[in-house]
Amino acid sequence: MRMVLLRGVPAVIVVVLLLIALAWVFQRRVIYFPDRLTPPLPSSARAVVLHTVDGLDLAAWSVPPPPDVTDRRIAVLVAHGNGGSRSGRMLLATALAGRGLTVLLLDYRGYGGNPGSPTEQGLAHDADAARSYLIGEAGFAADHLIYFGESLGTAVATGLAVRHPPAGLLLRSPFTDLAAAGSVHYPFLPVRALLRDRFPVAERVTQVKAPTIVVYGSADTIVPPSQSQAVADAAANLTQAIVVPDAGHNDRTFLDGPELLTAVETLAIAIG
Repeated sequence: MRMVLLRGVPAVIVVVLLLIALAWVFQRRVIYFPDRLTPPLPSSARAVVLHTVDGLDLAAWSVPPPPDVTDRRIAVLVAHGNGGSRSGRMLLATALAGRGLTVLLLDYRGYGGNPGSPTEQGLAHDADAARSYLIGEAGFAADHLIYFGESLGTAVATGLAVRHPPAGLLLRSPFTDLAAAGSVHYPFLPVRALLRDRFPVAERVTQVKAPTIVVYGSADTIVPPSQSQAVADAAANLTQAIVVPDAGHNDRTFLDGPELLTAVETLAIAIG
């Protein structure tokens, strides 16, 4: 019996090594879930083009305040999570525009009909292009920008805030870093050793001087609430940590719910 078990050990090792090799090769397919189709333009949005430093032209949407609402000349740059496209964030954009804020819905490379494939460095270039559009063509002052990141986008927004400080930073359901989040869902893999894209949110938020608000749900099964709270604890200039009771990662309350909208309003009021 012992000999039979020993003979089975090499086969187990081969299977484990094969799983690790597949995880290395295809890891970005389980990190990024883009909706690659070009979404139809809503009547309340304007199509804009963002130009990245590595030569991509990315489609995005700008959603201004409606005509009957005073334009406060504050822009919210939205960096969404790892799934879908800009069309899934229109509820958020519409709600914020109704408060007098202009919203730029960034779509990353490979998302929403855009060229390219997503990577950590690529998403950083995309965020830089979005900010350049806002302070350039759109004419917003650099000290009138709020960065809004959700889930994976919290890493994108935090990295942007380190490179180009905003007036305020809102992080919705942040993880401490991608490896920590991935280990929750793939405990059988050496995730930290395998990952090419790191997205260190907790590490970078210590360098952000802008007022920062963290919002997360107590019932989040995608990003553990403890990781979101750890990001809040690490923030250099935390204004508030808001826990939404019984809210899951993808609940609608994180698009146009009162806690989220009030958090953005808090940052906007501080701008003036």
